[in-house]
Amino acid sequence: MPERQVFFLCGAAADNTQNTMLRIAIQSKGRLSDDSLALLRDAGIMVDELKRKFLGKASNFPLELLYLRDDDIPGVVADGCADIGIVGFNEVAESGLLADGQVTLERKLGFGKCHISLAIPKNQEYTDPSFFNGKSIATSYPNVLEGWLKENNVDARVRKILGSVEIAPAASIADAIFDIVSSGGTLVSNGLKEVVKVLDSEAVLISGPSMDEEKRRILSSLLFRFDSIANSAGKKYILMNLPTDSVEEAVKLLPAMRSPTVMPLAAEGWCSLHSVVLEKELWDKIEKLKAIGAEGILVLDLDKIIL
Repeated sequence: MPERQVFFLCGAAADNTQNTMLRIAIQSKGRLSDDSLALLRDAGIMVDELKRKFLGKASNFPLELLYLRDDDIPGVVADGCADIGIVGFNEVAESGLLADGQVTLERKLGFGKCHISLAIPKNQEYTDPSFFNGKSIATSYPNVLEGWLKENNVDARVRKILGSVEIAPAASIADAIFDIVSSGGTLVSNGLKEVVKVLDSEAVLISGPSMDEEKRRILSSLLFRFDSIANSAGKKYILMNLPTDSVEEAVKLLPAMRSPTVMPLAAEGWCSLHSVVLEKELWDKIEKLKAIGAEGILVLDLDKIIL
């Protein structure tokens, strides 16, 4: 089967606007596309999703959106047809462009988490990597798989499949598979079990090598917005009324980003304390705060944190 090729008009000839625009490539459909557009919305960037085209523009930020297949994004960014891209790290790893220095990993974005694993029929007993010697493995990620096989001195035949890799063992196409695993439900429904996790993946922001100074300034502004969103993830804003003589102990419980805000109340001997707490620690902190006299505790969602 011939390799699929994608051609784009790059460089100055593709730019028919006078104002500098940063071009970002995102997945054209699927969960990662939805999450990427949600991230842009959270960053205050307005995109008309109802009029999605191959190439669109944000209305309030110098950003063009290029909608592509996920496996095309690393190459398009490396070629300079897009300045940056949001794509699963699994596709970046498979392309080899990060290792070659043709793209740069700017940020891990925290969504679209999954991993690529080796899986075998559930009735077989796995021992160690030598289990795969002499076997055939179906995958859509031959380069990542070849790297693991070499690293573990395994002699196996790699069979590249684009599509439903998980059916390969049942259809006698291959003895095992190497594929993306999220919940593991697809493996179970196809009579398979995961035996080796090889690569963790999530959505990442990558950049190419050919941005000028103005585009890098725009990228810096975009990263600032993304970072403020990431800084607020998993955190809650907490405020309470507290006896003044308990402030020192409360500050030890709630160090915040630098120090909690403490303000006197009209009632003598009382103050109001405001801070930020990790959501996973919230209830434990609340119990300890109540034990030192805190009351009227409010917990609020955080939208952005600007450091």
